[in-house]
Amino acid sequence: MRHTLPIAPQFYVTAPQPCPYLEGRMERKLFTALQGEHAQRLNDTLSKQGFRRSQNVLYRPSCAECSACLSARIRVADFEPNRAQRRVMKRASDLRRNATSPWATEDQFTLFRRYLDARHADGGMADMDIFEFAAMIEETPIKSRVIEYSRPAGPEETGRPLAAVCLTDVFDDGLSMVYSFYDPSLTALSLGTYVILDHIAIAREAGLPYVYLGYWVPGSRKMGYKAGFSALEIYKGGQWQDIGDPADHRAELHPLSMDPIAEQVARISLPEARTGRD
Repeated sequence: MRHTLPIAPQFYVTAPQPCPYLEGRMERKLFTALQGEHAQRLNDTLSKQGFRRSQNVLYRPSCAECSACLSARIRVADFEPNRAQRRVMKRASDLRRNATSPWATEDQFTLFRRYLDARHADGGMADMDIFEFAAMIEETPIKSRVIEYSRPAGPEETGRPLAAVCLTDVFDDGLSMVYSFYDPSLTALSLGTYVILDHIAIAREAGLPYVYLGYWVPGSRKMGYKAGFSALEIYKGGQWQDIGDPADHRAELHPLSMDPIAEQVARISLPEARTGRD
């Protein structure tokens, strides 16, 4: 008799630490290793259930008393840019896109440091050196790309300097924006918004239905911009649903808001590894 065997990764939980999005709360993550011959299939399957990749780890928030973090993705076929987003595309029309393999460069790191120093000087990545940066870009067991955006040279510049960079994973159903950074001096170009809009265009060209944006957190100013994109879905209650009115979602804090870890793990759907015989 033929039967299928599921991939069976081990899941772990991090120790609580201060939440980077909501003041006064503690975060905890459920995670598993992403490695081996089934890494791509495991990543595709768990990403559809609210997980995100960081190097060779897949994780999902699993806080003891909070369920605010909601994975978000854009339905490419239904997305329509609003007036402000159309202006962003027009202002940044002279940017040039270049998709490369996940290989870190000195130019990328220089831009990354400028971005952190200007926007996240007190964040968790503030002390990252070039070797840690290279690991973030290059340590990927799945299909990933680095999407670079260059601009025309200014006075006393040569070539086309980098304006923005995004580390992007390719799923079987979409693109996942793992991490992006940009030139903090080009505020007029709204580069964070532009990179998302361009990823929607890339996904549309490739026939992929979704662009995954990471987590949207109601009540967090850092994450509020994601709700400004049309055709946005969130993963809530074990299923993807249209976000509707963002004001309807609350960053609830309650001791019964999260199920025990064992129950969460038991409900995770896993891909099948292979077909065997008894």
